Amino acid sequence: MRISLNWLRELVDVTLAPEELAETLTFAGFEVEDIEDLRKLADGVVVGKVLDVQPHPNADKLRVCQVDIGDPNGPLNIVCGAANVRAEAYVPVATSGTYLPAIDLKIRASKLRGVRSEGMICSLAEVGLEKQAEGIHIFEEENLQLGSDVRPLLHLEDVILDLTATANRADALSMVGVAREVAALTGAVLKLPQAPELSLPSGAKGLHLKISEPGACPAYMGTVIEGVKIEPSPDWLQRRLQAAGVRPINNVVDVTNYVLLEWGQPLHAFDRDRLLAVTGNNSLTIGVRLATQGESLKTLDGQTRTLQPQTLLITANDKPVALAGVMGGEETEVYEGTQNIVLEAALFESVAIRRSARSLGLRTEASTRFERGVNQAELGIATKRAIALLTELASGTLTSQSVADTRPDPATWTRSIELRLDRINQILGPVELEDEIGEIMPEDVERILTALGCQLQRGKDEESLQWTVTVPPYRYRDLEREIDLIEEVARLYGYNNFCEELPDKTEAGYLSLEQQLMRQLREAFRAAGLTELVQYSLVKPTKDKQINLANPLFTEYSALRTDLLSGLIDACQYNWEQGNGVLNGFEIGRVFWREEEGFQEADAVAGILGGDPTQGRWVQGGQESPMSWYEAKGVLESVFERLALKIEYQPNRQDNRFHPGRTASLWLQGESLGRFGQLHPQLRSEYGLPDSIYAFELDLDVLLDALAQEASLTPRFKPYPTFPASDRDIAFFVAEKVSVADIERTTLNAGKPLLESVQVFDEYRGESVPKGQRSLAFRLVYRAGDRTLVAEEVESLHQKVRESLVEKFGVTLRV
Repeated sequence: MRISLNWLRELVDVTLAPEELAETLTFAGFEVEDIEDLRKLADGVVVGKVLDVQPHPNADKLRVCQVDIGDPNGPLNIVCGAANVRAEAYVPVATSGTYLPAIDLKIRASKLRGVRSEGMICSLAEVGLEKQAEGIHIFEEENLQLGSDVRPLLHLEDVILDLTATANRADALSMVGVAREVAALTGAVLKLPQAPELSLPSGAKGLHLKISEPGACPAYMGTVIEGVKIEPSPDWLQRRLQAAGVRPINNVVDVTNYVLLEWGQPLHAFDRDRLLAVTGNNSLTIGVRLATQGESLKTLDGQTRTLQPQTLLITANDKPVALAGVMGGEETEVYEGTQNIVLEAALFESVAIRRSARSLGLRTEASTRFERGVNQAELGIATKRAIALLTELASGTLTSQSVADTRPDPATWTRSIELRLDRINQILGPVELEDEIGEIMPEDVERILTALGCQLQRGKDEESLQWTVTVPPYRYRDLEREIDLIEEVARLYGYNNFCEELPDKTEAGYLSLEQQLMRQLREAFRAAGLTELVQYSLVKPTKDKQINLANPLFTEYSALRTDLLSGLIDACQYNWEQGNGVLNGFEIGRVFWREEEGFQEADAVAGILGGDPTQGRWVQGGQESPMSWYEAKGVLESVFERLALKIEYQPNRQDNRFHPGRTASLWLQGESLGRFGQLHPQLRSEYGLPDSIYAFELDLDVLLDALAQEASLTPRFKPYPTFPASDRDIAFFVAEKVSVADIERTTLNAGKPLLESVQVFDEYRGESVPKGQRSLAFRLVYRAGDRTLVAEEVESLHQKVRESLVEKFGVTLRV
């Protein structure tokens, strides 16, 4: 909110400089984002009188002026291009050396088309008062003192503070609210504007009210004012509106905006004759109700808006004329010919206005204040203030007023909170006193809270001092609990007065074991060539076990994801459609699902990869070579090898998103780790993806448990072998259903303790291979750590391996 310092000083006797006041407000939680000093716009500009105007000898559109600025050295010679310059006119003159920030120009004496110019006669645009100006500014006043400062004449003696209030401080969206805060911070005297008492004519006929939604509109005041004269507002009112960033319109509309800025109470003025014309009736009933499906309203911004059932409306004889608390209707707005008005002053529930504004995608100054909460205790004061200004500035006559008020008893507009001194010092800790460190004193608490408008009553217990604090109505929505009062004490006592000592027991920061393992895991995936992805946890509601949000921002993101793979497939599709190739990435995130016993959540890891992993395809004749199943499996294996994890693979057909013959379940130390495989051709076709796209899903908890074991946390050195190894190959036919992992496990068990490694190096299906079988070949490496093996013991152990494979899997050995 833009705060005029001149206006503020009329409400509170503050003597601080603008910079000091801005610093004080910022320390108190009201950030001042900018200080706009209007005085700088015309610093160095003085009053001058044009003595003579002659045509420029070398330019048709320029004039050579003699301008008297009271300088004893004589008048200035100034070249001016304005068509309205004339002799005997009093004008603003920027002398040599003056800087005009509005146009970023420093005035210097120079020659224009061969004629010396010693200054510049200014327009209002050049001193920042207008965006564009057709000519120079000529003062209407006569006999002005030459050479005097023009800023008092142009009303450029103000400073604007651009202040931001937190969402809980609805009271700070008004000049009165800011004045109360400044008075509490500085101890200055508060001088709030007084509203006169109104006297309604006896026997006056008022308009009727019909409040169909009293919960959304607890109070409504409709005041009829007749005989108004629509004309421009006086200069002082226009200047205050402009300082606040509001465009002046006419005296009636400007008064409603002025009271909005002063008291924070939104008001709206209807043209009463237009209301009657819209309804086609001689009697007028103002109503408040929710819109029905299909209704529409053309608002003041010229847009016809289709209303939603949750939109709160103001109606005239049940016909929509305004969006309650948001914006008025164009059909009943005040215009140049308005003679009679209906002034609306109401309280609307914040939730109702928030729904209305959100359903229409419309935010206004009025809706912002209603959404945060308007002070219900000052509705009458703001209304009287507006009526008094309307009768004064628009010559209106108050004829009648109708009120519908369902607010609770005024005694309930405040609340009482118990506040303990011990609790204050426990929360806030020691503070810096004059010469020592101590605790906040009771006198400070009472001084601060009293300055905020609270009433305090001390308890009778002398040992444990406490107060009963009565909160003022304008802080009713903000101060609800004891901790809120403690925050106010800290804020006004000054955060800079609290001790800066660290607690006694401190230690250097460190990463937890889980954080270290997570970093290690991410490094392993990145080292394998995968890019980490971060996606939304919110997805479309398409599955049965999804958890749906009760109040989503968008229907497209109204459920929590149950897996990571679906999002990765979508990302891969987008990447492919944008011409960026196949996405090779992984994601670590949380998944959610619903079960009979309630909601569940867990952390997971998933990844997707594919495409041609080679660089430089000239060796392939320029053709792509899709990633094979074994190459994709090798990427995942490199991750596990880097993490020193031994993974077992088993055939798996449970997930219909994977190819049934090219999918494996992963097992780690006997626990199910996840699955890896190729995407199902049908799914790949639906997404328009290329051949051979692979994906994996892993249980993060199982991974971290394995990495957290002592054997993984503490690397152990394994000496390099000093004795040679002995290699043997073995080939056989085996049934296709037998997995290589089972064969390797059986081989290692049979070859203990000398069998060092087992690797498959050949697989063949086709001619010469029995039906339902495949040919496999393995290389076995035997080694002893303390000697060179002899052929006899290698052959004996190798024969034992052959017999084990024949016995367990029924393999047919090949010669």
